[in-house]
This record gives sequence, structure tokens and C-alpha cells, in this order.
Amino acid sequence: VLAIQQPHFISSFALSSSFILVGVPTLEAFPICLGILFCSAYILALLGNSMVLLVIVLDGSLRDPMHCFLAMLAAIDVVIVTSIVPKLLGIFWLHSNQIGYTACFVQMFFVHSTTSEESGVLLAMAFDRYVAICHPLRYRMILNRQTVAQICLAIVVRALLFMVPLTGMVTNLPYCHSLVVPHSYCEHMAVTSLACADPNPSRLYSISVSSLIVGMDTAFIAASYLMILKAVLGKASCRRAFSTCGCHICVMMLYYIPGLLSIYVQHFSQAVSVRAQVLLADLYLVLPAMLNPIIYSMRTRRIQKAVLNVLLPRKAHGCHSTQ
Repeated sequence: VLAIQQPHFISSFALSSSFILVGVPTLEAFPICLGILFCSAYILALLGNSMVLLVIVLDGSLRDPMHCFLAMLAAIDVVIVTSIVPKLLGIFWLHSNQIGYTACFVQMFFVHSTTSEESGVLLAMAFDRYVAICHPLRYRMILNRQTVAQICLAIVVRALLFMVPLTGMVTNLPYCHSLVVPHSYCEHMAVTSLACADPNPSRLYSISVSSLIVGMDTAFIAASYLMILKAVLGKASCRRAFSTCGCHICVMMLYYIPGLLSIYVQHFSQAVSVRAQVLLADLYLVLPAMLNPIIYSMRTRRIQKAVLNVLLPRKAHGCHSTQ
């Protein structure tokens, strides 16, 4: 490691080069505890999101737009946690700190593009609730299969349009300082801090586009729920609407609050320790992926019934036949 830390020039496309991931700075003495924590979260995220995907695929009644967006959210969560946690466990338990130069930028691409996609899916789900509650008679006409497919495609294209230029900026930087990344994964700010050229253009682009995406999405989400509130306030359906939207709002707060803190703490705050920044970034990626299936999907009655049909097919079928 000491040899790697000595300044030397590295070609932007030198496949033989590797970065060194620290893990969680100053907590290297607790690898087993940290590994158990993240491994448990990873298993729960995989099981929960895989179950959501499975029941939506197997149950033909779950083909409405909301469940399509739920399936996309679950798939994104699986990609996010799989992009970072296996390597993180390798750091904690196997002392496998090296990550290839190309692999590092691939990981960066997947992490940052999927977080952008998740924000887009949350916006799509808020729009779905708005149409379902405020325009129920026109719901199927507005959110038909073609429109849902276009929304999903737009979410992916937007993430690619954000990440492709950023990836180009980062890979073209010359890295001639230490190759030790003070982070648990190849996070953009942590990697560009090792460049011997000015990384500010890529950082300015990252913070500007991230703020634009998050700002636009949260503004439209807030507008959707304000219109829902206005439409149902004082009506008999008010309680049902609040029950339907409550889980959605909880998931959005779980995603956006830590996300915004993670973005702006790393860009602007020098008072927050590196350890706190890394842990916040890790929890921002892992915690929503673990809890989304619980507070979002599993509290949906139709998904609960579909899960029971998958896990206990005979019993569920027998109960259904007696009703």
C-alpha cells in the first residue's frame, strides 16, 4: 500500500492499475461487526425485492401501472445493493481492498445512474397516485401500457444522459496522486479527489445535475400530493387516500432526506468527518433498498395476498375457494 501511495502518473485507461478502497475510515478495527451489519441488510434487500419481483411476474392481476413501477423500483434496489455490498464485504472479511481501474468506474456508473433512476420511479409513482385519486375515471386512459413504457424508458434515458458525460469527465482525468480511495465504494467525489488535474468541472457538473434532478422530482412529487390533498380533503375518501399515500411519502422521505444530506455534506461541509460521510453514503444506498419492500410493497394488500399465494399456494387457494 505504501508503494501504491507514492505519486506516479497513471493512464486513464491503464487496465493493470487498481484503486484501493479503504472501507469505512477509522473503523477498520471492526470488520466483523460492520460486515454482519451490511451482510444482513444485503440479504434482507435481496429477499424482499426478489419476492416483490417474483409475485408481480407470477400474478397476472398485478399488471397495473403502480405494480409495474414497484417492480422497476425493486429491480433498481437489487442493482444498487449488488453494486456495492459484495465488494464491501470483501473489504471487511477478506481484506480484498483492490478494485480494478475499469471496475471502479463501472461501479461508479451503476451506483449513480441507479440512484437517479430511483428518483424518477418515485416521481412516476407519485404521478400514478395523483391520476388514480384525482382522475379515477380516466386512469386507464391516461396511464395505458404505452404511456407506462414511455415513462420507464424516459427514467432510464435521463439517468444515462446524466451519467455518460460524468463518466467521460472522470475517466479522462489523470490520476497521479495516491490510489487509496477514502471510501467504501468508488464514489465520484472520493475518486476525483485523487486526480492531479482540476476535478472541479466534473464536480460542478455532478452537483448541478444532481440538484436539478432531485429538485425537479421533489417539486413535482410535492405538487402531486398537494393536489391529492386538495382533492380529498373533507370527503369520505380522505382517510383511504391518506392510507394509500402514507407509505409512499415515508419511502420518499427515507430516500430523499439521507440522499440530500449525503450529496451536500460531501460537496460543501468540511466539518463532518470522513467516517460520517462514508457511513451516510452507505446507509443512503442500502437502507432504502432494505426497507422499501417492507413499508412500500408488503403493506399493499394485493401484494400481501400474492405473496401468500406464492408461499402457501394450497392454503391460500383453499381459503379463496371457501369464500
